[in-house]
Amino acid sequence: MKSVCVYCGANFNGDPMLKKAVEDLAEVLTLQGINLVYGGGSVGVMGLLADAVLQREGTVTGVIPQFLMDKEVGHKGITEMIITENMHQRKKRMADLADGFIILPGGFGTLEEFFEVLTWLQLGLHNKAIGVLNADGYYDHLFAQMDVMVERRFLKPSNRALVFNESNPAVLIEKMIAFDAVPDEVWFKDRNLT
Repeated sequence: MKSVCVYCGANFNGDPMLKKAVEDLAEVLTLQGINLVYGGGSVGVMGLLADAVLQREGTVTGVIPQFLMDKEVGHKGITEMIITENMHQRKKRMADLADGFIILPGGFGTLEEFFEVLTWLQLGLHNKAIGVLNADGYYDHLFAQMDVMVERRFLKPSNRALVFNESNPAVLIEKMIAFDAVPDEVWFKDRNLT
């Protein structure tokens, strides 16, 4: 795994446990020589992560739409900045550049990006690992909702298992490197989720 796309918040709530998770992830990425691909921002969790990777002499690729650059939220000190015309191009470019995806705490945008790449994996449109760095249990309720989806037969257990849920970034990266996805072709033929 040479490059990981990290989805995370453009805000930071000041949580010291989240800051530590960001620092720990930056440490693992740089020690393993994994390039960070992210949304290109200088603010929030995005900015914290980019700065933490850069401080450890890692490489960072930002992908940001022009309208956000115009608002001066783009990071000025990263290794490479790619500017797109819109959000759709941004997401596609980030996904194309990455060998895997990590989700850190964030809001609606982070969840939207997470579920998009997870749906693409479920459909067999890519075979890249997806991991949630579940800092301080931030996503516990989201994983509980996924379990409800399985219980109520709107989600197959095999598809529920496509995403890793870890609080330790080193363990998460290790699992992602070992990940081997096989698209569930039966999904297209048999809609019975039992």
